[in-house]
Amino acid sequence: MATSTESKTTRQRVPAAERRDALISAAIHEFAHGGLHGTPVDKIARSVGVAQPYVFSLFGNKKELFLAAVERSFQRIAEVFTRAAQAFDPAIALPDATVLQAMGNSYMEMLEADRDLLMIQHQAYAACDDEQIRNHVRRCYAELVDHVVRLSDADQEAIDDFFRYGMWLNVAAAMGVEDLSVGCEWMRAELADDDA
Repeated sequence: MATSTESKTTRQRVPAAERRDALISAAIHEFAHGGLHGTPVDKIARSVGVAQPYVFSLFGNKKELFLAAVERSFQRIAEVFTRAAQAFDPAIALPDATVLQAMGNSYMEMLEADRDLLMIQHQAYAACDDEQIRNHVRRCYAELVDHVVRLSDADQEAIDDFFRYGMWLNVAAAMGVEDLSVGCEWMRAELADDDA
């Protein structure tokens, strides 16, 4: 006959590296919606099933967790660009198609599929009043630009245009519109409401 201690379900310990990874993923989601200052660490901890003190055993403070989430989001964008560049074959691509266009298309698909990655970018830029965060975000951004340079071998003007358009896409996606052009349909509708 089994004793009561034998019949209890044994809890498996999850390795710290797995918990850390899960916390970063949860942090991306929570910070994307609440920002650095509006997101309680306890909410992130609960979503992973750990206590808040455990979070601070893996990350020294809330800012470290935020920075890890920001860094992971930039890494995921870099991975999207890498996959698109690897899949681009000029021999079968449309005439005048470029690897930058392929990466841009994959970025647009990512924005539609994963709003958290879009919003954590906005939250990262919004938190740049903090010098440590600003320095970290600058580094992540510079590394992403360098990554695109190496993947595409495009000239500086093309790279600049690529990132300008990417920021345009971020703003459009955040507002839930497809176009930011002067006089586009949704702008006319917004302004028509004022004229009515």
